[in-house]
Amino acid sequence: MPTLRPHDLLWLTDREALEGVREEWIASQWRPALPVVVRRDVERDGRVPVGVRGMRRDQRAAGWVSTASVKRVVSPEALSSRELLLNSPFVSMPPVQGAIQLASRPWAWCWGITGSVGYALATEVPVMHAASDLDVLIRSPQPIAKEALTEWQSLTGRLLCRVDTQIETPYGAFALAEWLREKRVLLKTNQGPLLVTDPWLPEKNG
Repeated sequence: MPTLRPHDLLWLTDREALEGVREEWIASQWRPALPVVVRRDVERDGRVPVGVRGMRRDQRAAGWVSTASVKRVVSPEALSSRELLLNSPFVSMPPVQGAIQLASRPWAWCWGITGSVGYALATEVPVMHAASDLDVLIRSPQPIAKEALTEWQSLTGRLLCRVDTQIETPYGAFALAEWLREKRVLLKTNQGPLLVTDPWLPEKNG
C-alpha cells in the first residue's frame, strides 16, 4: 500500500469499510464502486481520514477508513496524464481543455488534478460542468522559485476556466494566488490552519 496523501482517491472493499459517517444521504448517494478522498486530519487509531462526495455540492461527509479496506488508489498526478485527458468523455469541457493545455507543457514539478474535475476524470460520473473550477495540486517538497510559479499562474490565468492551484509542502498546502499576492499565507496542515511567512519552514514563523 503506497503512502496515502490528501486528495488521493480511494476505492474501498465494501460499505462497512466506511466508518464514522451518519449523514442520511450516503445510503443512496455512495457505494463502494465510487471513491472516497483522503482529507487533511490527524490519523485516528490507524484510520485514514476521508471525505465522501454526493451528487450535490452540499453533500459532503467526513469519515474514516482502515488501510486494509482500501483496494485501489488513484493520485491527483495520475489524472493529469495528457492521454487520459484526451480520452475522457468530458474532453470538450473547458476545465478538461485547460488541463490538456497544462499537460502539454513541460514543468519542473509534479502536479495533479483534484476537486470535482479530478473526481469526474477518475469515475466518469458527471459531477463537473462547463463552469467548474479546475483545482490543481503542485507537489513541492522543496521551495520553488516565485518566478517559476508566476509563469504557471500566468498561463492558468489565460485558460478558459478558473484555476485554483494549491502548493503541497511537507507541512501542508497553501493557495498559490494568495502566496504570490501576500507576505503571509494560510497553510492548511493536519493539525489545522497556520498563518505563515514561509510554508516550507512553518516552525520558524512567529
